[in-house]
Amino acid sequence: MGPLLLQHEREAVAAVCRSLAAEGLVAGTSGNVSARSGDHVAVTPTGGVLAELTADDVAVVDLEGSLVEGPFEPTSEIGLHLGVYERYDAGGVVHTHPPTATALSCVVDEVPCVHYEMLRLGGPVPVARYETFGTPQLAETVLDALEGRTAVLMANHGALTYAADPEAAADLTRLLEWACNVYWRAAAIGTPRALGEEERQAVVDAALTRGYGQTKEAKT
Repeated sequence: MGPLLLQHEREAVAAVCRSLAAEGLVAGTSGNVSARSGDHVAVTPTGGVLAELTADDVAVVDLEGSLVEGPFEPTSEIGLHLGVYERYDAGGVVHTHPPTATALSCVVDEVPCVHYEMLRLGGPVPVARYETFGTPQLAETVLDALEGRTAVLMANHGALTYAADPEAAADLTRLLEWACNVYWRAAAIGTPRALGEEERQAVVDAALTRGYGQTKEAKT
């Protein structure tokens, strides 16, 4: 038997699912992950236990959502994933139900930018209005809320992030859950201070000037 179609992407999707499950960011069959390569998308199967997923389990669909290869049908949220790929420059999409982010999605309309690391998410994280899972209405409201962002909360549901590949999208999911934890803890004490536009721009300028996040050779 030859290699699977989108072998690398299917392995990446399965590995991200297992990692997120081990970290408690997904549970059971909840949540879904995908990776795009050209005109095909590798995506978690409907009803798959994410902690046990292997590359062989991952479905491959075309950009219309039709199954091309794999033993199982794709996730019921396939329309949401395909919408992100069509509208944004994404190579990986991660949808999860992280505990703190999901809790906040039941309460707030936006998670303010309380830490400069949130600029990797686009700044304040909006909460898309509630719609039934797997529906075109949910995809539409999430896609609109993602404008200018790489992360969004879904009211009374969970979270979605996208990036160049599923591993990077998963890292944004981890950052989002961390930021939600920071905001929740701060709000338990008082009214959290949020970074304004000028402060956020100053962070961007400083990062560009100093090469923030990049390793530098030591001067001898």
